[in-house]
Amino acid sequence: QVQLVESGGGLVQAGGSLRLSCAASGSIFSGNAVGWYRQAPGKQRELVAAIIRGAGIKYGDSVKGRFTISRDDAKNTVYLQMNGLNAEDTAVYYCNVISSAGYPYWGQGTQVTVSS
Repeated sequence: QVQLVESGGGLVQAGGSLRLSCAASGSIFSGNAVGWYRQAPGKQRELVAAIIRGAGIKYGDSVKGRFTISRDDAKNTVYLQMNGLNAEDTAVYYCNVISSAGYPYWGQGTQVTVSS
């Protein structure tokens, strides 16, 4: 069974940085897409960043220029470097993988809290 395990969340002051990691139990990163989503209280889950096969990298409008997604296929790990954090970035961040068969996998989520 495929598992995604996020780490790196926590409490940070506004303007600070965090780096999230998502490790997969299998080589599912050869699928269609890998990425990060987030969900703040009372809001819908939204795309943060994704690496999409055949389409490159996509970022949510609110994080462009501040966040960077990257992957290490040898480690089956995807990263999200978050700089210039602000209170609006407070959310649970979820790792997502879309397999080559189109099946979505989700991690359990990691909390990011930005204090202003």
